[in-house]
Amino acid sequence: MEKENSTVVTEFILAGLTQSQNIQLLVFVLILIFYIIILPGNFLIILTIRSDPSLTAPLYFFLGNLAFLDASYSFIVAPRMLVDFLSDKKVISYRGCITQLFFLHFLGGGEMLLLIVMAFDRYIAICRPLHYSTVMNPRACYALLLAQWLGGFVHSIVQVALILRLPFCGPNRLDNFFCDVPQVIKLACTDTFVVELLMVFNSGLLTLLCFLGLLASYAVILCRVSGSASEGKSKALSTCTTHVIIILLMFGPAIFIYTRPFTALSADKVVSFFHTVIFPLMNPVIYTLRNQEVKASMRKILSQHMVC
Repeated sequence: MEKENSTVVTEFILAGLTQSQNIQLLVFVLILIFYIIILPGNFLIILTIRSDPSLTAPLYFFLGNLAFLDASYSFIVAPRMLVDFLSDKKVISYRGCITQLFFLHFLGGGEMLLLIVMAFDRYIAICRPLHYSTVMNPRACYALLLAQWLGGFVHSIVQVALILRLPFCGPNRLDNFFCDVPQVIKLACTDTFVVELLMVFNSGLLTLLCFLGLLASYAVILCRVSGSASEGKSKALSTCTTHVIIILLMFGPAIFIYTRPFTALSADKVVSFFHTVIFPLMNPVIYTLRNQEVKASMRKILSQHMVC
């Protein structure tokens, strides 16, 4: 077989989340509820942080970007999934598949790096409070945000570059409800062992190392907070606990999907559903519900609009 890309497949057929009509209806309603209730909440978080002068600390700056990332991430898979529920033939073009895969890993990788930045912010704030204003100045925050976006782009472009070099000349049925690396690679008309190893390293190993690093950093922070007697102890514990919850929601499914060989398991679709649809919408909401300052500011903005 020729080494260059000899792709002849022009579209992929998506197997979907399930073949059961009842389950499809249940999932359709569930996604709609999340979109109608929680997605506007994410945009409200962004509006609140942008409009309230009291929420100018780096913590809230990064939280606003987390809400934006998660809201954007939720548009990659869910809308098309809703449309596919209403159609008999679930088809996505080759270019559409590559585009979906790119943005999935671009925003997902960016969010992973943003959580690392947020952990660094909390470490400086709690363990080096006297240096916080110097280290986390506005210029440094924008630089970290730029690095996060660039890191996500590099991570994703590597994935796409490896996929584009593969020839697709035969079967075109993806055993999933969206395009992702494990399923797409399996359809290539060539030996993909080396490519799979590279993908596991680029996605799985990096995800696992970042996850372990984040847990270790928050363990240090929590130990430091527990041993202190400052007035902000409870607030710091609440903030760090919330960060750990979001890390588990973000990294748990990703580790399950990308750190093992690309063999299909019965739980793959369910884990992918929560990873790509449910958790991205929930992350900022979970954080906000445990942050008194943001909640108070949101109530203020809502009451002002209701009076108007």
